[in-house]
Amino acid sequence: MIARVWHGRTKIEDYEDYTIFMKNRATQDYKKTEGFIKLLFLRNIVGNTGHFTLITFWESLEVIKNFAGKNFEKAKYYPEDEKFLLEFEEKALHYEVFADIP
Repeated sequence: MIARVWHGRTKIEDYEDYTIFMKNRATQDYKKTEGFIKLLFLRNIVGNTGHFTLITFWESLEVIKNFAGKNFEKAKYYPEDEKFLLEFEEKALHYEVFADIP
């Protein structure tokens, strides 16, 4: 199993709206991709900035390419992200999951 990790930041005033957007848009997009296993969406506030970390779990790097494209390390963004995000991190990180304990 492969974990794909992405991080984004918003202004504090966009924190709740971005949360709703990601729940309604991104989570549905991931669920439609064959080879997707699960996701964790984490958020917190540091000062006046909202931080979001998305960890998705996939069967393999090959199925991540079905979602993210041939250049799978490149972060995937939605057109609506321009309204919310303070920056666009270039890459998502990928890790092999070697233990998954409930």
